[in-house]
Order: sequence, then structure tokens, then C-alpha cells
Amino acid sequence: MRYLFRPPGTEGARLLSLPWHQPLEEWDPDLLLEVPQRGISRHVVRFVAEQGQVFALKEIAEPLARHEYALLGEFEEEGLPAVSVLGVCVDRPGGQDAILVTRYLEYSMSYRYLFSRPSARQSVDQLMDTMVVLLVRLHLAGVFWGDCSLSNTLFRLDAGALAAHLVDAETAERHPQLSRGQRHYDLDLARERVGAELLDLQFGELLPEGVDPIEVAESLPLRYERLWDEVTREEVFHPDEQRYRVAERLRRLNDLGFDVGEVELVTSDEGARLRVETRVSSPGQHRRELFRLTGLEVQENQARRLLNDLRSYRAYLEQRTGRPVPQAEASTRWLTEVYQPVVDAVPKELAGRLAPAEVFHEVLEHRWFLSEQAGRDVGATKATRSYIDNVLSRTPEEITTPSVIARRT
Repeated sequence: MRYLFRPPGTEGARLLSLPWHQPLEEWDPDLLLEVPQRGISRHVVRFVAEQGQVFALKEIAEPLARHEYALLGEFEEEGLPAVSVLGVCVDRPGGQDAILVTRYLEYSMSYRYLFSRPSARQSVDQLMDTMVVLLVRLHLAGVFWGDCSLSNTLFRLDAGALAAHLVDAETAERHPQLSRGQRHYDLDLARERVGAELLDLQFGELLPEGVDPIEVAESLPLRYERLWDEVTREEVFHPDEQRYRVAERLRRLNDLGFDVGEVELVTSDEGARLRVETRVSSPGQHRRELFRLTGLEVQENQARRLLNDLRSYRAYLEQRTGRPVPQAEASTRWLTEVYQPVVDAVPKELAGRLAPAEVFHEVLEHRWFLSEQAGRDVGATKATRSYIDNVLSRTPEEITTPSVIARRT
């Protein structure tokens, strides 16, 4: 029996004491976690916790396990939106299937949970657009998924929006570049699977009233083509328009969540032709800037919202002091005087229900709502207290950090 795990860290070594020689179905329940609202799987899947971290274990045929282990490792190195792989156990006694180990995706939710939680605010359109962004990113990287579905995807809140992550890559294939036929075949498979899953939601009375599952699923190809065209098309324009047209295109791509690699601009008497190489790594422009200024590691939309609040606070400081405030000073003061007090105000029993940056984003939204009602700015302290009492306290514990899941065991 062999157990391979990926550095860095000692996570893999800490799991070596588990009973890898036994079938997953026979493992002692005391070793396992019951993760609520997880997706449906055709394989045996179990969850374990070690020092506050949670890992998913999937029993699967060894060739598929090795294939998925290698692919997920590549995806992680390239920044593709997928779960992070830790290890694989092979050559198990009695010809048993291998076990693939991945890290639990913090604050993630299955599609069923998105629509079953009382505070659900995501629309079906938002879910479909999020799926399409994930599929386009994979296709740009030469990844044929082969099993694109809501069940094989996990979703995370990102400043009110959604971010999608691939969970299951056992059928995925990697190519230097996908043909149009490969992309459209993958899209057809996604349309069929998503349609069936939406029908299942409707049968369980979880789908919003008036939503036609088949109509929504049939909209996937059009949504996909619109996004694919936006991120891959060449543009032709007059040379005099060069400066602002290039900047406009790059800004649009960033807003859609794509980074830009090489920009090729070819000029001729007929005009300028712009070709943009769109990178498929996770969006990072705002994340990198926020990390540089504050050391906070958050998702892209969260970073954009936090940066806007930081800039607003800097302007407030300059107005109050009557002098220019350096960026470093403003960032430090915002972190200690604005952001951290909100995060620290969350009671211990509610910690972990949402990511700290998501909590801060929602407090900003709540403050705006209360101020609109009052006709004046109610202030950060009152807004935070009201949000914790009336919103966060009603957020189910099921969307939680692994440390909270581990606390249940």
C-alpha cells in the first residue's frame, strides 16, 4: 500500500494513521465528519478532520484516481478554480479502489444548499452565469471537463456574487487547445446535466416559482457563446482610437474576472487589429492590491469592495486632517480602525458562519440599508450590532469554516 501526498506542510503526514487498509464504508464513524448539504456523488465519499482542517476522501478506481490527482495538481499550480488535491492512496489490500484526498473548500456550498437556505439571495440566472464563467476558464486552459454539472461544482459567496470551483476531474482531459467541437460537446453535456439537476430542485420545491428548468438549461449555450466571444474575439478599430479602445477592452475583461496576458496590436492602413491573450488564472488584480496594502487574503469581488471602502476612508482622513494622507498610513489605519473592529465584533458562537471579508461586505450593505431608512448615516458601530443580531445570527451554521465543522465532532 502506498500513500502519496503533495507538499508543502505536514498535512499528508498527519493523515497517515488513518485505516487506509479498510474500505471507506467500514471506517469507524468516530473518525469521520458529517458535512451537511454536500453534493451527490456516485462514489463513496467521506470527510475527516485533523487539527482544525477538513479533508474529503473519495474511493475510486486507481487509474482514475492517479489521473485526477495529477490533473488537480496541475490546476492548482496554474490557479484554475478547482479544489486543492492533497494525496492519493494506491495499491490497497485485496484489490480495493484507491482513495483520493482533497482539501475541503472553506465556506463552500452545494447548489442544493444555495437554494435551500432561508437567506438565499442567489438567482438561477446568477448560478448559470457563474457556471459559464467556470466552463470558459477551463476551456481557455485546454481542459475538456466531460462531466460539467452543478453536482460537480462548489460555490462560494464573494461579496454577494458567486464563485464556482470544479470538484470532480476524473473525466477531465487536458489538451494544448480545445477545438470548437470539443468545447460544444462539453457544453452539450453540461446543458443536459444542469437541466436534470434543476428539474430535481423543482421536484423538491427548492426552485423559485415561475422558473422553467428546461428553459434555463437551454440558455447555457447562449450565455457561454457571449462570454467566449467577449474574452477571445479580435477587434478592429481606427488607429486614433487605439489608446482608449485597448484600455476599455482590458477593463471589461478584468470586470468579467479574467486576467490579461499578452496584448497583440497590429496596425495597417485599414485600421488597428487587437488580439488579447486571456489568462485563465483566478482573477487577481484587486486581490493582489489589497494584499499588498493590508495583508488580507480574500476573493476578488470582496477585495474590490474592501478597496473601495479603503479609498473612501482615505478621502475622509484627508478631509478631516486637511493634509494628504500617504497610502501606507491610510491602509494601516483602515485595517485597525475600520475593518478589524467589525470582524472582532462577531461573537465566538457566530464566528465562522461567513468568511470575515464577506461579513465586512454585508455590514457595509446593512449600514447603507439602515441609513436609507433613517435618512442619515447610522454609523459603523450601530450597523455592525444590528447586522450581527438580525442577519448573521440567522445565518445557518451549515456554511461554515472547517474549524466549526471539526468542533461538532
